[in-house]
Amino acid sequence: MYMYTSRKGETRMTIRRKSAGLILLLLVLTIASGFFLLALRGREEGAGIDMVALFFGVVIPFFIVVQYNVIRYAFRHIDRIVLLAADFLWAFGVLVIYRMNPDLALKQMICVLIGNVAMVVVMILVRRSRDFGKLNWLFMGMTLLLLISAIVLGRTIGGAKNWINIGGFSFQPSEIAKVLFIMVSAFFLSTRDKLRSFIPYMIFTAACVIIQVVAKDLGSALLIAITFLLMFYSATGRVWLTLGGVGVLGAGAVGSYFLFSHVRTRVEVWLDPWASYQTDGYQIVQGLMALASGGLTGVGLGLGSPESIPAGHTDYIFTVIGEEFGIIVGIFIICFYLIFVIRGMLIAMNTRSTYDALMVFGCTAMLAVQCFIIIGGVIKLIPLTGITLPFVSYGGSSMIASMIQLGIIEGIAVKNGRREDEALKMMGGGIK
Repeated sequence: MYMYTSRKGETRMTIRRKSAGLILLLLVLTIASGFFLLALRGREEGAGIDMVALFFGVVIPFFIVVQYNVIRYAFRHIDRIVLLAADFLWAFGVLVIYRMNPDLALKQMICVLIGNVAMVVVMILVRRSRDFGKLNWLFMGMTLLLLISAIVLGRTIGGAKNWINIGGFSFQPSEIAKVLFIMVSAFFLSTRDKLRSFIPYMIFTAACVIIQVVAKDLGSALLIAITFLLMFYSATGRVWLTLGGVGVLGAGAVGSYFLFSHVRTRVEVWLDPWASYQTDGYQIVQGLMALASGGLTGVGLGLGSPESIPAGHTDYIFTVIGEEFGIIVGIFIICFYLIFVIRGMLIAMNTRSTYDALMVFGCTAMLAVQCFIIIGGVIKLIPLTGITLPFVSYGGSSMIASMIQLGIIEGIAVKNGRREDEALKMMGGGIK
């Protein structure tokens, strides 16, 4: 029986390794060929071969191969599919950003490197720690301080006051605050059972959302609120209380419509962007036109008009992808997010610690909700709120925060694998 269990585990791992190897190969070929096409495009325009694009086309695939192999040997039980899904998303994002602005692509790549270091550090901390409960109140204070600092010290970009300049670099405090919010939520929801004991957490969550609304960062406010509801229901199973929270969220949205002019503008532009095409509706209309011109297969890499789309490298990068690569590749990108989310949920389900499970669930749910909010906004499914597409959009704070979330997920996956190994050894089996 034990031998059968061990062989079954070995077969499962072999299948995963082959799948991961195939994904790695496709990833490397896709990114390399994309940059090589951009390099040759310069010659067609009479400017010669773009040597920087050629450099990116060699270095990025090489970095991914090295990163993947180093991490899988250093952390035996990582979820390879999750890691490669994230690698594909950020690498594809750098490719699209380079097509629009090579200087921004270089900055993004630097943030990717910093994010990878942060991911590994977080993996080590999560793997070795039982939980971060002793730091919970510190995390709560840091979250509120980060959000408030954007209002006090920040500058307004795109209508939201959520950026702080430090030594020539722009920093978005809400991105780091979102990760801390997940950690605070995981602790409260895993250690409280009576409704009264949730009151400090409820007040904390409400404060986070209100601060973001005041800063006009509607995307982050909505993201935190929905993540809270999903984590609360996952931890407690209280249907009516969760529905009550949905009602409060809906009432808050309606109230914001009447209280804040910028919210009314967003809704009115969403309902009829053509009525204000030359002003507030310009971005939405240009994005929709780009998606329509791209069709199923796209106009081709380097042949679109991303310069006509405001914030094409950040909020609207999905429309740039849709125009040049087509709806098919857009759906392919969404599938990578789905793979990431499904694998994340499986890691959460395989975790014995409620705290760890909620950490993984929170990170995965927040990423899924963030994708829905931004993609739904640019295709006019919901009002546009202005947040980044995880791993893909340009933005150092967003990239580092996403890599930290990836580190949390992978760190707990390593924990799960080590626990399974110990259980197999106790039974007399185990994978050699």
